[in-house]
Amino acid sequence: MTTYGEQKLQEEKVFKDPVHSYVHVRDQVIWDLISTREFQRLRRIRQLGTTFLVFHGAEHTRFNHSLGVYELMRRIVDDRFSGRDEWDASERLVVLCAALLHDLGHGPFSHAFENVFELNHEEYTRHILLGDTEVNAVLRKVSEDFPQKVSQVIEKKYANPLVVSLISSQIDADRMDYLQRDAYYTGVSYGNFDLERILRVLRPSKEQAVIKYSGVHAVEDYIMSRYQMYLQVYFHPVSRSAEAILNQILQRAKRLYKEGYAFELMPKPFIPFFEKKIEIADYIALDESILLTYFQLWMHEEDDVLRDLCTRFVNRRLFQYSDLNVEVEKERYVRLQQLFQDAGIDPAYYLLSDCSSDDFYRTTAKQEPIMILMPDGQLKELTEVSLIVDAVAGKIETDHKIYYPLEEIEAITNTGLRDEILTLLERA
Repeated sequence: MTTYGEQKLQEEKVFKDPVHSYVHVRDQVIWDLISTREFQRLRRIRQLGTTFLVFHGAEHTRFNHSLGVYELMRRIVDDRFSGRDEWDASERLVVLCAALLHDLGHGPFSHAFENVFELNHEEYTRHILLGDTEVNAVLRKVSEDFPQKVSQVIEKKYANPLVVSLISSQIDADRMDYLQRDAYYTGVSYGNFDLERILRVLRPSKEQAVIKYSGVHAVEDYIMSRYQMYLQVYFHPVSRSAEAILNQILQRAKRLYKEGYAFELMPKPFIPFFEKKIEIADYIALDESILLTYFQLWMHEEDDVLRDLCTRFVNRRLFQYSDLNVEVEKERYVRLQQLFQDAGIDPAYYLLSDCSSDDFYRTTAKQEPIMILMPDGQLKELTEVSLIVDAVAGKIETDHKIYYPLEEIEAITNTGLRDEILTLLERA
């Protein structure tokens, strides 16, 4: 008798996808997971947060991306690994489910939301997988311990390191999908690399997926694509300006609530987050459509700061920015804070510092390096066989910015105060 985990759909289902052409679903478990309310919620969570305010096509969602990661994983295990001695076919379903569900815990606007309310999306992914949810009910139909197995893969604690590497490593299904998907929807070419070649030369080994030596150039292309996407898209200062304003909106709303401010419409969906009494149902119920609705309502609040910040975000009247490392130039930053205060501009909400950094390829023990399968059967670390990757390995790209409302500074009537601020901002 066929178990639930082995059941196939009577007819294959497909999703038309602009990146992978089609996403193929043959397993009943995968189809049932896609139909759950927790997975459908990802349609209302953008993949790139505030980046749509810079690249207007970047409206794609965590739902798009999660299906894409699943499809890549399906191709890897069904088309590339199936029948190979190093691959245990019994791991197929757990790795497909982990690929599909890996981003389940992301909140609205992801990282800004997490920072304000001190949350961790990976923790909430685990809560959704293991809690009283529709996703958990589907997974338990496979076996009672199956939700825990899927969670362990996503948490990088699963017993089989090869399975973990497919979903979380320096060349995994997650990264390969988001680079190509984000490039497609932002309209840039930086994230494009030879995905088909990488899939063709990917091989299972005992500890991790490895790349045949003949595919080194495709991997070099992949590493450089990631490097360019971070510099040109993920670190874009205008997107970071919008995220800084979003962060301040939520901080201001939280502060007002704690001070007993009388909102014109009580923000009930936020109260569990303001009070740090969050049930899993509260988390699942909140999405970006709710945040944007309240932002539009708050554009008419009596509180000047909340009203102004929401108006800026909704109508894309973002802060300007300058290069400034507040740790290195602390005196300059402190002086700016004082001058903003003197000008009647609250620096707590209108002079914001931000630092973005990423290392594009690691050779340390922090994350397993990409291993190359040489023609003689030996495994070598990527930098040993690639001069290009060796040149960028371990390098950290860091960008420090401060954000501020330039039009308010230029409107300061005290010319001496205004000019000193502009000089310190290097805009005089």
